[in-house]
Amino acid sequence: MKDSFASSVFPILLAFIFSVFPVLGVELTFELQDRDTQCFFEEITKGDKSTVEFQVVTGGHYDIDCTIIDPAGKEVYKGVKKEYDSHVFTAELNGAYQVCFGNEFSTFSHKLVYMDWYVGDEHPFRNPMKGDTVLTQLETSAEVIQNNLREVEDALTHRRLREAQDRKFAEDLNESTTYWSIGQSFFMLLCGLGQIWALKSFFTDKTKTHA
Repeated sequence: MKDSFASSVFPILLAFIFSVFPVLGVELTFELQDRDTQCFFEEITKGDKSTVEFQVVTGGHYDIDCTIIDPAGKEVYKGVKKEYDSHVFTAELNGAYQVCFGNEFSTFSHKLVYMDWYVGDEHPFRNPMKGDTVLTQLETSAEVIQNNLREVEDALTHRRLREAQDRKFAEDLNESTTYWSIGQSFFMLLCGLGQIWALKSFFTDKTKTHA
């Protein structure tokens, strides 16, 4: 009886705990045109930990520039021609931080970019004012579940991105193969017509010689 009661109450308490300790996050996929730069802004409180992760899904050589700038205009991170990267930093100032993605070095190819911007404490059940906080059994279980769910979500996201890259590569390969096949067929048709014309002219010359 106690086990059934605990199993029914545990999900409710878990949902309540996650609602009490909210975590901010932005996850999106956007298109970055050639010779273009796009910036995203997020209000971050001093002392908060933030993680920025990005990956080029399709386009060109799968590389972009990425820059993280704090409210004072100081560069927190700068990546040049990166296909994938992840950066973790702690906010030193209150205000709007910006993440800018640049494709200015590309003259004709646009990119499809995935970005995940995570802001918040990785351990919301620990009180930062008290240092190392001793967690109850329920809080420990909830924290373990949260970490496992986050790992599963990250793995699924990267799997979907890899699948999108492979699908785009397969579509490009199929398109190139189709055009190549059409060109080869047209070339073979021209060769066949040329051979027929050559044979026809050869026999025509023979007929005139006999006459």
